[in-house]
Amino acid sequence: MELCPGVSLVGLLLLLLLLLLGQGSSQIHDFSGENTLAWQSQQVFGTLKNFPFPCKPKKLELSVLSESVHSLRPSDIKLVAAIGNPEIPLAPGSGTINMEKPQSIKNKPQDVCMGIMTVLSDIIRHFSPSVLMPTCSPGKGTAVPTAEDLWIQAKELVRSLKDNPQLDFEKDWKVITVFFSNTSQCHLCPSAQQKRHVVRHMEMLWGVLDYLYREVPRAFVNLVDLSEVLAMVLQHQETGFSPAPEVCKCSEETTKLSTAVMQWSYQEAWEDLLASSKFNKRESFAVVFQPFFSEIEPPLKKSSAQDPTTLALRIWNSMMEPVGQKDGLLNAAERKTMKCPSQESPYLFTYKNSNYQARRLKPIAKLQMKEGTEFTCPDKDPSDSVPTTVHRLRPADIKVIGALGDSLTAGNGAGSSPGNILDVLTQYRGLSWSVGGDETIKTVTTLANILREFNPSLKGFSVGTGKENTPQASFNQAVAGAKSDGLAEQARKLVNLMKTDKTINFQEDWKIITVFIGGNDLCGSCNNLTRFSPQNFIDNIKNALDILHAEVPRAFVNMVKVIEITPLRELFDEPTVRCPRIILRNLCPCVLNLGANSAELASLVERNRQYQKGTEELIESGRYDTRDDFTVVVQPFFENVSMPRTLEGLPDSSFFAPDCFHFNVKTHARSAIALWKNMLEPVGHKTRQHNFEIKAPIMCPNKASPFLSTTKNSNLGYGTWMFCEERAPSASPPTSVHALRPADIQVVAALGDSLTAGNGISSQEGDLSDVSTQYRGLSYSGGGDKSLKNVTTLPNILREFNGFLTGYSVGTGDFSSASAFLNQAVPGAKAENLASQVRTLIQRMKSDSRVNIHQDWKVITVMIGASDLCDFCTDSNHYSAANFFDHLQNALDILHKEVPRALVNLVDFMNPSIIREVFLKNPNKCPVNQTSVLCNCVLTPGENSHELARLEAFTKSYQSSMLQLVESGRYDTREDFSVVLQPFLLNTRLPVLENGNPDTSFFAPDCIHLNQKFHSQLARALWANMLEPLGKKTDTLDPKGVIAMACPTKDKPFLRTFRNSDYKYPTKPAIENWGSDFLCTEKSPSSKVPTSVHELRPADIKVVAAMGDFLTTAMGARPSESNSLATHWRGLSWSIGGDGTLETHTTLPNILKKFNPSVLGFSTGTLEDTAGLNVAEEGARAQDMPAQARALVKRMKSTPTINLQKDWKLITLLIGNNDLCLYCENPENNPTTDYVKHIQQAVDILYEELPRVFINVVEVMELAGLHHDQGGKCAMPLAVQKNCSCFRHSQNLIAMQELKKLNWNLQSGISELSYWHRYMEREDFAVTVQPFFRNTFIPLNERGGLDLSFFSEDCFHFSDRGHAEMAIALWNNMLEPVGWKTSSNNFTYNRTKLKCPSPESPFLYTLRNSQLLPGTAEEPSSALYWAVPVAVVGGLAVGILGVMLWRTVKPIQQEEEETLPNTSVDPELTQDAVSEKRLRDEA
Repeated sequence: MELCPGVSLVGLLLLLLLLLLGQGSSQIHDFSGENTLAWQSQQVFGTLKNFPFPCKPKKLELSVLSESVHSLRPSDIKLVAAIGNPEIPLAPGSGTINMEKPQSIKNKPQDVCMGIMTVLSDIIRHFSPSVLMPTCSPGKGTAVPTAEDLWIQAKELVRSLKDNPQLDFEKDWKVITVFFSNTSQCHLCPSAQQKRHVVRHMEMLWGVLDYLYREVPRAFVNLVDLSEVLAMVLQHQETGFSPAPEVCKCSEETTKLSTAVMQWSYQEAWEDLLASSKFNKRESFAVVFQPFFSEIEPPLKKSSAQDPTTLALRIWNSMMEPVGQKDGLLNAAERKTMKCPSQESPYLFTYKNSNYQARRLKPIAKLQMKEGTEFTCPDKDPSDSVPTTVHRLRPADIKVIGALGDSLTAGNGAGSSPGNILDVLTQYRGLSWSVGGDETIKTVTTLANILREFNPSLKGFSVGTGKENTPQASFNQAVAGAKSDGLAEQARKLVNLMKTDKTINFQEDWKIITVFIGGNDLCGSCNNLTRFSPQNFIDNIKNALDILHAEVPRAFVNMVKVIEITPLRELFDEPTVRCPRIILRNLCPCVLNLGANSAELASLVERNRQYQKGTEELIESGRYDTRDDFTVVVQPFFENVSMPRTLEGLPDSSFFAPDCFHFNVKTHARSAIALWKNMLEPVGHKTRQHNFEIKAPIMCPNKASPFLSTTKNSNLGYGTWMFCEERAPSASPPTSVHALRPADIQVVAALGDSLTAGNGISSQEGDLSDVSTQYRGLSYSGGGDKSLKNVTTLPNILREFNGFLTGYSVGTGDFSSASAFLNQAVPGAKAENLASQVRTLIQRMKSDSRVNIHQDWKVITVMIGASDLCDFCTDSNHYSAANFFDHLQNALDILHKEVPRALVNLVDFMNPSIIREVFLKNPNKCPVNQTSVLCNCVLTPGENSHELARLEAFTKSYQSSMLQLVESGRYDTREDFSVVLQPFLLNTRLPVLENGNPDTSFFAPDCIHLNQKFHSQLARALWANMLEPLGKKTDTLDPKGVIAMACPTKDKPFLRTFRNSDYKYPTKPAIENWGSDFLCTEKSPSSKVPTSVHELRPADIKVVAAMGDFLTTAMGARPSESNSLATHWRGLSWSIGGDGTLETHTTLPNILKKFNPSVLGFSTGTLEDTAGLNVAEEGARAQDMPAQARALVKRMKSTPTINLQKDWKLITLLIGNNDLCLYCENPENNPTTDYVKHIQQAVDILYEELPRVFINVVEVMELAGLHHDQGGKCAMPLAVQKNCSCFRHSQNLIAMQELKKLNWNLQSGISELSYWHRYMEREDFAVTVQPFFRNTFIPLNERGGLDLSFFSEDCFHFSDRGHAEMAIALWNNMLEPVGWKTSSNNFTYNRTKLKCPSPESPFLYTLRNSQLLPGTAEEPSSALYWAVPVAVVGGLAVGILGVMLWRTVKPIQQEEEETLPNTSVDPELTQDAVSEKRLRDEA
């Protein structure tokens, strides 16, 4: 039904009050009936003319009069009439209600009736201009019409209608309104009493309706009940009545809920009776109950007298609403609207055309809706002895359960069947989420049933149904409808019940009490802001908790936060969801009666948050943590609630009781699971939003921390509570490190850099200068300040097992201070300094009387590497992973040789990207200019830069080196010594705030070092790692996460090593081939053969071909059985080989065969006869490319299986290696111009001779460093020098730099081929430059050295592995847009690196379909192109050359120095510095 803006409805209640109470004012009383109508008409038109009529009747007009009342349109109506007495007493001459002197009813009752009917008639006149003057029958004039009076009025009405000469009584349609009222209010009494009342009223009206049914043809009857107005007047006004209304004494107690439910039930009863009666069986007659009076809200202040317009408009709007949907809220906007008939529903609504289905009054059969849960927790044992502290309370220790709250805890409607709204009054306490105990966890999920799985003897849970004062309620003392100011009374009753209950031991039994209150406070808060203020709410909770705290021993109290209540509006506002909105708005008017964007609603939301915030602040104050046997814990899972939704996205009413307000058994079950989960989650890390749509499993207690979480045992802050029971040392000092218990440790020590030294741990925010202070006493691995309850460090944890532990540092100071003791970490230390620290540590151990180096068991923690990475870019050879490995091995070797009885923790350093993210994303908090120099190589590279990628590669190489060293077994040769890698920092998560920004609260003022908050987490994580077996150690750290305090157990009491973990160091399986896995799903060709190269899919390629030199002939790709490397393995060639399949050999043709198995032209084997369209020659140079192009064209034309005109061809060209090799013979002759010219000539030949061609031109690779002797591992270096004369000058840095410059010029020269004008003129021809060789990572092995598996025996040509990497890089380049192509290649083995075309981008990329076509295409200039967008590392050979130069020019010094040396080298001697200088010069 359409809503149209219209008449104002303000002041409706007062008008209805006037209608009830009798006569009009003296002004009306003095008029005769005729004059009255004239006055009313005048007043009505005076009101209606002030606004435009919103409906458009002409659109709905029909020439044929309706034959059925169920299709009755407003335009069909000829007359409106009414019977009944809507009348009011007014103070004489006042025009307002006399609130002090009730009047007797003496004046004419039809005056007000005529006013209403006149307005209604005037509305209808817009649709039916011929509508007659309305009629009202006078009757006797009593306020409460009797059956006799209505009968008289009905007869009078029928007589007047029959006598009306303007009305065709038989054919004209009539709208008759019957007003009646029930002043006794017995219709609001529960169940049977209401039924009797409805039947009595039906009997009274039955005769009248039956008479109208028999006597009046073509009639639409509105049955209007005035009872709701009277109820509201009684509740909100002190108004006298004559006669006085009868007060109904209900046989059962009434509450707000019961009143709302019975109000709805009363309306439904009438509708059910009428819908099924004979009055709605005929096509010419219908009776419809119009319950609109229930829409009226009580006035907040006295209203002035109103004309009949508002009431008539409301009757009209009700007639426009489908039956069953007349209970929508009359909000502020709707009070000013008139509903119009729509083209879809142009008629007055009846039960039949509303498709109304009667619910009947008889009870609905119960449906089984219970939701059980599988219980799988293995550890269900109680504590060995009854705990004396609430902070060590296991679930099985709980013996008593209780609850306080409102109807959600009482269980109203929890077990009600769908549609059985009356049953919502039933309190299903046995199903209550927090305390119900019906059946078992397998069928009913509640907190009590979960606890009964741990302790079947649990007492106090409620069962069955009933109120709080019934035996079944037990310790569930929640009261339906309760507000927070009644909570203290509930607490008092609960305490008294517990004290007098003989089945429990009040003093000794541990109790769980769940408190949940506040929903009703919020629902009524807008009507009394003082009573329901946040402060009063918190005070009320405090009063109740104070009673429990003062009188209940051994209690764990769940204080569940008040639910976020506004999502209820979503359910209420959704028209497709069937909910009794009368009940909803009566139960929660302050949530549902407010405008969507109103200030009142915003205030309610804020009040809701203040309730929640205040609750948390009250508990966090520590008010209830003054005793060791009592605590209150906030459980916040209701804090943020989302309305459950159906698959269609609608609010899901299946989670609610039939009243759409209370929880049903499903939601009770899921609330129980959410509460239980909260109880196990540490304070500070509890779930604050529960998804009720998902049926979650029951969470099990953590083995390491099996207790219910409290503020103290959640380890908030810097301290930690130790609850480990197994703290005894071995019976005798162990002789094996594999049988070492925590209490056996007598000495702790630490080595490392500034993180272990403790720089800035306790520095205050903004105090940058204090970061230089070394807070060693707070260091995660070496500090021993205070105790574990205040400072969490590894030594403080170990001191809980052995109070005589020594070696830890205290206070502040450098490594040489006495307070540092055995924490010998040095700020800024690198791996090369570690051996020096080891020697100092050993000397201190030997010389200090507190340490017996031979007898005492020691734990030594080593963390190193971060400082190396901070400087690695200044000399990547010096800080290579190989050198890192050697330095670390040297230090551990010394410990292994000289320190007996030691367990060494080798800790993975934190990925520097974490520091980088924090530093760069907080420029306002982090001192960028001051401290970026401290870690330049980490903090200064640009995002997605080559330098940043190098950092990540070095990081992984360092970590791999550590793993390789430990798993070599090198340090497991003695029974009393072992090195264990503790990987908890391997994958560190960035701590972030709710807005996504990094959380600097974990860092020192420089944003580089870690503060005490982070160190506390490091210590807990390290300790947990030490107790975890190898192979199952945690390798992830979330600084903001919960790290439970791990404990040794009776079964596993030892610190874990490889042997007591039954761990075998893995051996790497040999890789059998360098194939790839094909994961692409888009493999289809174009629907028809494309005519444009810019719409070319991989599957459209029919022919492949290649041009080039020894790289394309695949010379030396496999080991040769002879001393010659001359074998050309063309079948393995990256761009043209077709041996085997993609699963065994990764080549471009093998990739294409996955799209088109019939592709032609690829090479196989090693013979010329099987070369296919591979025309590459070993010694070819750029000048040979035109000849290769002609040879290729000739070969294609002579191949009968190729359709030269129609087949699409893919040609790959890579040339330039031999040009570079021979450059040094005549360096004055710059070949760049000729190089580009020859390639252009070759492409021109292909352009002129071949249709339908896609050409890959691959930039020449960096060649300068391909000459290297890896310790005699490379064969025939002299032969390589003969073939590549420039390598004879490899020791000449200037000559090598000139070679590199030429290399870059060649790359630049062809980089613009894609843009050449000529090649863009044809639709079926494209040249695309593929730049993957422009920058290539050094292929490194796990130790950081050069990985020779990418090269053939001469360390110059590529192996089949190298060819596979080239094929992958080329293919991926082809699927990347021009301008966005990857210009580097990371030589790392992975079978899933191949990219795939997508439905959005199915084509091979050209300049045009990359949308980068310039406005004008020009021929290339002859100038050199030096400004190539390359990163600092120029390519594969840059790194290789770096390795060669470092090893030949400046051998690595193996000696260890006692102090930190200046490890910087002359920038002119480093490849990186040269690259940087070149880029600066070009800029």
